[in-house]
Amino acid sequence: MITTATTVGAYLRDLPPDRRVAMARVCSMIRRSARGVRESMRYGLAFYELDGPLFALESGRRHMSLYVAEQEVVLRHKEALAGVNAARSFIRFSDFNRLPLDVVEKIVRESVVARRARAANGTIPTQAELLKLWAIKEQAAQAPQAVTRAVAAPAAKPALARGEAVKRTASRTPALRRANGAKAPARGTAERRPARSS
Repeated sequence: MITTATTVGAYLRDLPPDRRVAMARVCSMIRRSARGVRESMRYGLAFYELDGPLFALESGRRHMSLYVAEQEVVLRHKEALAGVNAARSFIRFSDFNRLPLDVVEKIVRESVVARRARAANGTIPTQAELLKLWAIKEQAAQAPQAVTRAVAAPAAKPALARGEAVKRTASRTPALRRANGAKAPARGTAERRPARSS
């Protein structure tokens, strides 16, 4: 699902209610378990970065995906991820209740440790390498450009001829009617003001 959201919070608000709850719980678990990660939105994905992209979350049409940059960590826990589609670099799930959150939390914590070790060695994968690993096409994941439409102001009504304007105003005001040649009202008609009672 391609989104135009610029923050993870806006991304979550745009999701259907069932997906919103599941994705919010995974986001919360990542923030809690991986202290120091930075959250951002790119390519229609919620990215979590620690010296470069470490995790990415996506809500697809049929499933939700957690992409993990440290693929050896996912492979170490693959057997414990029964009930979900786990490959070397991602965990896909369609039913949040079948996702073993305790195992995913271990993967998140171990990924942070592995990333810090990689940072010390200087072997952090680039974003382009991770997008290739995660099989995400940069062009396909980008949100479409916003279309800007110019709206023309409504055309102004043509000005009334001066005589027509005077006639319209005169028909509303008794004094102007008399000035334009109308007969004075007979005594006792509605135009006369009633006397004030004390």
